[in-house]
Amino acid sequence: MIPNPLQHHIEQLMNCQIVATRAIGGGDISQAVHLSLSDGQQVLLKWRARAVPTMFTTEAKGLTLMREAAHSLVVPQVFCAEEADGARPAFILMNWLGRANSSTGMGSALGQGLADMHRATNPTYGLDHDNFIGANPQPNNQHDNWVDFFHEERLGYQMELAGQKGHLNQQRKKQLDRLLVRLSDLLPLHPPISLLHGDLWGGNWLVTETGQPALIDPAVYYGDREAELAFTELFGGFPSDFYRAYNESWPLDTGYAERKSLYNLYHLLNHLNLFGEGYGGQVDSVLRRYA
Repeated sequence: MIPNPLQHHIEQLMNCQIVATRAIGGGDISQAVHLSLSDGQQVLLKWRARAVPTMFTTEAKGLTLMREAAHSLVVPQVFCAEEADGARPAFILMNWLGRANSSTGMGSALGQGLADMHRATNPTYGLDHDNFIGANPQPNNQHDNWVDFFHEERLGYQMELAGQKGHLNQQRKKQLDRLLVRLSDLLPLHPPISLLHGDLWGGNWLVTETGQPALIDPAVYYGDREAELAFTELFGGFPSDFYRAYNESWPLDTGYAERKSLYNLYHLLNHLNLFGEGYGGQVDSVLRRYA
């Protein structure tokens, strides 16, 4: 199951033997296995045969940033993340969190914990390095105002990618161009700068085997927290007590309801570029609304 060069390397790193493996499903980017080690440790190993350089090392940086900021949430501890080396694929190795059925109060704990994490701030929007959103690159060049950041690093980049992949017909391009011109009228220039998970949909949080909410698989950057909350609503939403607890801790501005679909255009464009025209209708619907 695990490539032999990778298994040998992990055993050397951890100074023990892998005694059992179990495949972990649910991801479409990487392969993942739960490992039981001879010293009793339980760890999670993810790798990808042809991983883009820095995919796992930037994930490790993102997890570390969240661990430092999300004091009331669980975030995996990274043991090691390395680039490919010959026959050994790139990988990331972290502690095993397990997974339990969600129980009463978990949504509230997640909402409170996320609001706390969003209080971690930065002088500028963006990050000191680029990373990935799914398998697509996510540029994070730093900007002094949010409108320029969202224009250039989010919508503008995905628009360029859509053109390269053949998803930018004349009408869609015209509407995107018109929308980009209007962004300063639609978005706040200087909202609070928050540390964001960056890819927070229902599959990227879980309840650990010890009954605590945890965040996994980040695409972190510093930005408007409304962009984070908007994405939690895109694919089915989170538990209602999540939103209630978040707003009790740090209320959202009343204009959020009008802006959230615009923020989700970034993720819809990314899904269009990852998975194809099945997302084209949703992209066009948002463009008709704002452009």
